[in-house]
Amino acid sequence: MALPESTAFLTDMYELTMLKSSLANGTAHRRSVFEMFGRRLPATRRYGVVAGTGRVLDAIENFTFSGKQIDWLAGRGFLDDATLDYLREFRFSGNIRGYAEGECYFPGSPLMVVEGTFAEAVLLETVLLSIYNYDCAVASAASRMTTAAHGRPCLDMGARRTHEHSAVAAARAAVVGGFVGTSLLEAGQQYEIPTIGTSAHSFTLLHDSEQDAFAAQVAALGPGTTLLVDTYDVERGVERAVAAARAAGGELGAVRLDSGDLVAQAIKVRQQLDALGATSTKITVTSDLDEYAIAALGAAPVDSYGVGTRLVTGSGVPTAALVYKLVAREDDEGVMHDVAKFSGQKKTVGGQKLAGRISVDGRATEELVVSFDEPGQAQRALTEAGARPLHVDLVVGGNVVEEHRGPGALRVAAQRHKASRAELPYDGWRLSQGEPAIPTRHLDLSSSTATQR
Repeated sequence: MALPESTAFLTDMYELTMLKSSLANGTAHRRSVFEMFGRRLPATRRYGVVAGTGRVLDAIENFTFSGKQIDWLAGRGFLDDATLDYLREFRFSGNIRGYAEGECYFPGSPLMVVEGTFAEAVLLETVLLSIYNYDCAVASAASRMTTAAHGRPCLDMGARRTHEHSAVAAARAAVVGGFVGTSLLEAGQQYEIPTIGTSAHSFTLLHDSEQDAFAAQVAALGPGTTLLVDTYDVERGVERAVAAARAAGGELGAVRLDSGDLVAQAIKVRQQLDALGATSTKITVTSDLDEYAIAALGAAPVDSYGVGTRLVTGSGVPTAALVYKLVAREDDEGVMHDVAKFSGQKKTVGGQKLAGRISVDGRATEELVVSFDEPGQAQRALTEAGARPLHVDLVVGGNVVEEHRGPGALRVAAQRHKASRAELPYDGWRLSQGEPAIPTRHLDLSSSTATQR
């Protein structure tokens, strides 16, 4: 999604009221550590997928307040001059590390760790969560769909089923989860995603006959195009499609099925194509697909899948339900203290953390999360446990680490996810409800213990 020139207003009002209060009592500049994580996975998910990293880095870089925004805030009267002056000069100057885009994650995984003053770290909360909660949900759904597809290509066709900006974000996140194309030109332009699409039923209905529609499309796009054959009668549509391509001197590229019993239709159409000698013509299917429908089509002679509504809505899980919590902060003497919530079902684990993944014979067995006072402690503990480190630097001293954004980074993220998913035990790939693919273990090496005050 193309973010606005300034992302500073992609935040909640209470971030600014907390800023005002903390500036007034002198706590705004205390060094603080915030952590983004999920308390649990949805019942239908055995792993999550990290996505949105590149978009987050763009948002952080553009998180500055324009004069127009400052004037608007001043006119609302809820901020004092000291707070407005702070916002005029604001630019994030801290450090951010986190899971590399494309990695799988589990409950308690510290996906992102933000270090800075309380003032600058708290202002980023909403925009970080809004990007990650949507993109991770879509990428997780996409991963399940591409798992169910068993190597057959999956293509994003969901732009018309969601908000115009989230459609771009969804196309990008789907690529992280293994999709290989999108129907949306804006996503294709921004992220160099291959774009796909030929015609809809309206194009066929526009013409006086199905034959005329197919002839016109083949004349414009070539015999290698994909013809939609179920506007009227599928069997006659296939005959006419093959004939139109051959009349143009070539073999038809593909037919698309968009309605009916797709399994039965695909079998019949494959038999018909083969009988007509169109053995190289492929079959692509659309029509309200999700991971379960794709799995059901596994035995059918389908070559690719076009997915819309269920992709862009997270296939029943529209948010990753990630949270962003303060886990450590310094006192007036500059001493860091672990902090945590103790209330009800929303308890948190205090302290700075590093994460790694332990594998045996190439299969992941455990997520290891280490709380520490000094980073060296945690790094040694991960090394001793044989864990693959999961955290990478994303922002250093306020400067974005460029390798983690842009079209090239998206392609790397897609490959990273493929490898990360392949590392999971077989049960982790199942579409049924169940426990997370691997357990998470917390190792506390911190000398500071979060207490209720």
